[in-house]
Amino acid sequence: MKIDNSQLLRFTTAGSVDDGKSTLIGRLLYDSKSIFEDQLEAVENTSKQKGHEGVDLALFTDGLRDEREQGITIDVAYRYFTTPRRKFIIADTPGHIQYTRNMVTGASTANAALILVDARHGVIEQTKRHAFIASLLNIPHVIVCVNKMDLVDYAQESFRAITEDFEEFASKMLISDIRYIPISALNGDNVVNRSENMSWYQGAPLLHTLETMHISSDINKVDARFPVQTVLRPQSKEHLDYRGYAGRISSGVFRPGDKVSVLPSGFSSVIKAIDGPNGSLEEAFAPMSVSITLEDDIDISRGDMIVRTNNQPEATQDLEVMLCWLNNKPSQPRAKYSILHTTNDQKAMIKEIVHKIDIQTLNRVPADGELQMNDICKVRIRTTKPLMVDVYRENRTTGSLVLVDDATNETVAAGMIV
Repeated sequence: MKIDNSQLLRFTTAGSVDDGKSTLIGRLLYDSKSIFEDQLEAVENTSKQKGHEGVDLALFTDGLRDEREQGITIDVAYRYFTTPRRKFIIADTPGHIQYTRNMVTGASTANAALILVDARHGVIEQTKRHAFIASLLNIPHVIVCVNKMDLVDYAQESFRAITEDFEEFASKMLISDIRYIPISALNGDNVVNRSENMSWYQGAPLLHTLETMHISSDINKVDARFPVQTVLRPQSKEHLDYRGYAGRISSGVFRPGDKVSVLPSGFSSVIKAIDGPNGSLEEAFAPMSVSITLEDDIDISRGDMIVRTNNQPEATQDLEVMLCWLNNKPSQPRAKYSILHTTNDQKAMIKEIVHKIDIQTLNRVPADGELQMNDICKVRIRTTKPLMVDVYRENRTTGSLVLVDDATNETVAAGMIV
């Protein structure tokens, strides 16, 4: 199978504490020969200082000295590597329950999620939490890596029990593609090379699976959405009358001559020209950054959105959102926050917590009036001015938002519009 090696696959790793995420990534980098000599030498020296017999593969991702001393991965660690078939960006997220918010960050742009399960412990709460977040974020591919198979004597029965347990849980979620691979990250079984210890497994090793996985674009190509970031008014004589609206196209395609509307005002016009970094363009599409000029002089500012007149998002002040609460401080009843949506920054209030999600069963449970860290819930939000929104499953960019505490400037929640 011929793969376009210019394709970029973004994947995130998730799992509970000590499931071996960092070791797995280290094994991927090490066995695929994606480690620079100076990096390898530094890790070998550190491994010797710690008294390890061989190379501690986890050190390839635990890059900060403080993290190494504590023996945990604290933040999202991004790593890049390339094979002859494909380019990769890895987001290695911590497993501690208090860092579930980091998994939301790492998975927000992922094409695939690697969920590690310790073969000795099976599917636990953090496994279910991470799988549900992957489903919420509409990640199309999930690979369940049953790690530490060497510690259960590479038993097929242990692997089968875990896959059946996960399948039962996953049947309640919207994940289109789930694959299961038994591995030993420490020994390299089924990571880059096929395992000789698990002849009963007939599937492909992890790296081959990642290299040959179909990447479907997560960009909506139908609904044209252009959030305005700034207005360009050059002061030079040759551009004295130029008035361009600059930003990054969220979705769809724009061309000169298109009939467009500006939201939330509703005024209509026609695209006069589209300019990119290297001059004028006959068409522009997501995720290009461009400047659009219109035939009519309309009052447009940051936070407005240019859309095609015959295809408009909903402009509303009332939102229903699936929310992940990320802050260690609980939400306050009817507290006000800043809501960040595309280029729009408005004030907002959580009007109602409709229900929370029980991660163990995925059942809806009654809300108790406040949100605690790692709560996943459905809420109703009211904004001071209209936002131009789409449903998250149709448009990741215009369907997502974050809430910020004005007093501390901390991001307290991430949401997906439903």
